[in-house]
Amino acid sequence: MPLRFLDTNILLRYLTRDDERKARVALALLQRIERGEERVITTQAVIFETVFTLQRFYRVPKAEIRELILPIVMLRGVQIPNKPLYEQAFDLYVTRNISLPDAWNGVFMRSRGVTEIYSWDTGFDEMAWLTRIEPEEESAPF
Repeated sequence: MPLRFLDTNILLRYLTRDDERKARVALALLQRIERGEERVITTQAVIFETVFTLQRFYRVPKAEIRELILPIVMLRGVQIPNKPLYEQAFDLYVTRNISLPDAWNGVFMRSRGVTEIYSWDTGFDEMAWLTRIEPEEESAPF
């Protein structure tokens, strides 16, 4: 069975059901993936785009987004880099009210033993394992 890429629009049609025919077809695909009849690969960009669209355009609450997306990411037939980090990232996204990309970056850094980040984004202060460092101005011209 070939490995195929799973794109954002498949997830969005299934989750939003704004096109019933495509929603049914997407559900059937996801069921085949879960049964191991299909193998797909996707990226964090697809997950982030799906979350962004659900949050921004469909106004889905963060907790509901986690409950919709996480089971799809965890399907046994879905290959995605750093799969174990998604649960932690979604938990931060919901409980600390920070963006999913920031939550992702925080758990990614923790998984790699990185404890300091250069950033002006105070959302990283919500992650106890990180120390946020604001770059200081230097006297040398740019």
